[in-house]
Amino acid sequence: MREAARRIIGVDFSSAPSRRKPIVVAGGRLDGDTLHVQGLIAFDNLQSYADWLARRGADGGWIGGFDLPFGLPRELLRALGWPLDWRASVAHYAALSREEIREIFRAFCAARPAGGKFAHRACDWPAGSSPSMKWVNPPVAFMLHAGLPPLLGAGAAFPAHGLPPARAGMPVALEAYPGWLARQIVKASYKSDARAKQNAARREARKTIVAALEAGGPLGMPLLLAQGLRERLLEDGSGDSLDAVLCVLQAAWASRQEGYGLPEGVDPLEGWIAAVPAPRA
Repeated sequence: MREAARRIIGVDFSSAPSRRKPIVVAGGRLDGDTLHVQGLIAFDNLQSYADWLARRGADGGWIGGFDLPFGLPRELLRALGWPLDWRASVAHYAALSREEIREIFRAFCAARPAGGKFAHRACDWPAGSSPSMKWVNPPVAFMLHAGLPPLLGAGAAFPAHGLPPARAGMPVALEAYPGWLARQIVKASYKSDARAKQNAARREARKTIVAALEAGGPLGMPLLLAQGLRERLLEDGSGDSLDAVLCVLQAAWASRQEGYGLPEGVDPLEGWIAAVPAPRA
């Protein structure tokens, strides 16, 4: 079902948001095949972000692309003896502390041979994403741990996990990965959290990405930025603002596709990243 009229958001998520490293949300709407990005909102704590999601979810719903994993590898869950039903596995995972997660995953990796320490989801390879069990550089395991409860609390549906919207206006959560979309345009690094590395070359890479998106980009959906927003994307050396826009674009693309553009045979335990094609046999 095509849902072009819905509010569309993209979220560059942080598992430990602060004023220096907030959660950044891009908001947009579709006009035909053109995505109008209307603005950015920053949240420096998880509770205000969760409250905002719930309010927006109740007020007509949203379709969102979120830069965090929604599931763990089936191989990992099976090895640990954790539930193999997605909702049950999420509940089990949320009940653990970060310290427990770190020690469990560290022990799992220690028992495996060099070169194969981490378990991966099927979507990791075509997306080039970090394994969702990785707890450092980047700590995506903690992003999953902190990021899913607000989505569940907002009453979101998760199509990649076999849970399509049950009613009109229900929020729809899609996993996004801005790094994959950016790499379809440039291979060079376009961001860094370290100020010393926020140089002219990375700004030029962001400029190339933004120009390509405005022209239609890899997804064939031209981007129209609100006044002043283009400069913000170029000047934010952390890349957080641009990543939020890349996420909203992935969600917008998925909203125009049957079945949200998910490949056939997606494992509902692991999920899938919006707009990433399945690898060819």
